[in-house]
Amino acid sequence: MDEKSIRELLEQVRAGKIATARALDRLRHLPFEDLGFAKIDHHRALRQGYAEVVFGRGKTPQQVAGIVRGMLRVRGARTNILVTRADAKTVAAVKRLNRRAKWHPLSGMIVIERTRDRVGKGTILVVTAGTSDIPVAEEAAVTASAMGHRVETIYDVGVAGLHRLMEHRQQLTSARVIICVAGMEGALPSVVGGLVSVPVIAVPTSVGYGASFGGIAALLGMLNSCASNVTVVNIDNGFGAACVAGAINRL
Repeated sequence: MDEKSIRELLEQVRAGKIATARALDRLRHLPFEDLGFAKIDHHRALRQGYAEVVFGRGKTPQQVAGIVRGMLRVRGARTNILVTRADAKTVAAVKRLNRRAKWHPLSGMIVIERTRDRVGKGTILVVTAGTSDIPVAEEAAVTASAMGHRVETIYDVGVAGLHRLMEHRQQLTSARVIICVAGMEGALPSVVGGLVSVPVIAVPTSVGYGASFGGIAALLGMLNSCASNVTVVNIDNGFGAACVAGAINRL
């Protein structure tokens, strides 16, 4: 449950519209619910502004479905449910629980939409160096959108053809925060950072030939950026970038 839903519940108790016992039953699983194989953090939306997100990789479809079932049981919850890095079997298991579950195959994200409320003060812009970086960028874009932020994307504008990036100068300068996704040598965030006055969250990807070392070359390049407004998340971590961008956009 998030802050808004708990406030509404308490107001209903005060107004006599709901019995104390019934309200207590709805709050019973706060702050967490122990499923044996997982502990669902129902309190996270109240602490951090968004509910726990399920990392699908490494879990069985049954385990993911069990966690999602527990999240769906919480009455009055207003946040969307997200599963990251899901495969086809996990998607099928979640869809059996809820037919509204939508799979985004490029990013591997599953979203169960329960609200379309918007948060944040501006636009989160997701930019990629190449087409091969789009799956990681889509993870960031889908995550930020499901968390209630306005999201725009610009794909395939890397340093091999900077004229492509400059075509989007107005979009870049009007964004409140930019997520910049790049593999190979990871040069694009430095260029973008030099063009704008807002935070740039750089996401190195594991895209590239042998000497890219699975994204380590891009990661080191981004960490050594001469643009002072660039910060860096882990390799292929579009989800983490979206969470940080969302926190900035809510300030």
